[in-house]
Amino acid sequence: MSDGNSNGQDNPGVIAPPPLIFAGILGAGLLANRLRPTPFLSRALSKALGWPLVVGGLMLGLWGFREMRRAGTNVDPYHPTTAIVERGPYGFTRNPLYVGMALIYSGMSARANALPAALLLPAVLHIVDRGVIKREERYLEDKFGQEYLRYKGRVRRWI
Repeated sequence: MSDGNSNGQDNPGVIAPPPLIFAGILGAGLLANRLRPTPFLSRALSKALGWPLVVGGLMLGLWGFREMRRAGTNVDPYHPTTAIVERGPYGFTRNPLYVGMALIYSGMSARANALPAALLLPAVLHIVDRGVIKREERYLEDKFGQEYLRYKGRVRRWI
């Protein structure tokens, strides 16, 4: 087993920090909506969905972050992973931090009632999948071998 990506670095070589991907594209969608407002929800539904999605995403993300810290591994994808985390939300999703960010993104789009932002979410998920998750999974397979493959076989990528 190797300890990293094809560049010899002990990290997955992601294209950008995932929070930056989510925030950057959300910002672009919100800006587009500001320039040309395009609501897609009723005012009541916007309020009812927005904050619960944001709070749920924050809670899931913080729980995942806490479990990574508890396991003694790095949260930052530019630093080496030292352990496969299987406790807490990692028991039902391999990517609780990204699921949390997607929930926050959805909640912000709903609360702003911004159709352009909402329509960009699939693009965000595609970029994160290709530029972050697939690279992380290759890295973890190379670094942890069968241990990671067993985990990957038991727990879904998203939910």
